[in-house]
Amino acid sequence: MRIEYPIRLQSYLSKCGVGSRRGCEALITEGRVMVNNKVVIELGTKVNENDIVYVDDVLAEPEERSYYFALNKPRGFVCTNHDPNEKAYARDLIDVPEKNLLFNVGRLDKDSQGLILFTNDGDFANLIMHPSSETEKEYIVRTDRDIAKKDMDDAYRGLVKPYRIRSYKMISKREVSVVLTEGKNREIRNMFDILGYEVKKLTRIRIGCVKLEDLPTGQYRKLTKAEVAGLEKEAKGGKR
Repeated sequence: MRIEYPIRLQSYLSKCGVGSRRGCEALITEGRVMVNNKVVIELGTKVNENDIVYVDDVLAEPEERSYYFALNKPRGFVCTNHDPNEKAYARDLIDVPEKNLLFNVGRLDKDSQGLILFTNDGDFANLIMHPSSETEKEYIVRTDRDIAKKDMDDAYRGLVKPYRIRSYKMISKREVSVVLTEGKNREIRNMFDILGYEVKKLTRIRIGCVKLEDLPTGQYRKLTKAEVAGLEKEAKGGKR
């Protein structure tokens, strides 16, 4: 991976596999980044090739190779790589030597399961996660009672503020496939709660062109080159 110096600190960190640019910006403002032994909290800071950068006392160095994985996350695992209150990290299920370079692309909360992407490519992650990309995420939602079609129509029309779904398909009386593009925190759970339902099971089965299919729970696989290219193409196509 070629880097042109000087480079903004958050961009440098994302190219080191620390996280997406937005995630790296949070690390900087939280005072967790040091440049040449000094804590830096200014987002406009630029670094040069010979600067020494640490995040949480771990040296951040650019990784020449990019890695892309799909994981079928089980319930009970968190996607963050830093939480002193948690012990079960989804990233630890990806058993590769480069595991410590990986970070999750987007969110999947602790009580949910299914498809989550991991990479060390900050530019890729930022592209897929950016709201303007409108990358589709598809979920299977199981509720505690029968789902009224009117409620799903209201969610589709944007009447369940501040949430809106792109499409839906009824699977059974208590199961529905829902497609989102925004990905607000706990969006589906909050939306169904407003409608008066308890979500008993939430499984993500698709992100853009990447499908969960028959990947076993707790297992992972590499994304194909076609899938990576497809996600990038979809994301760039969604940008306005």
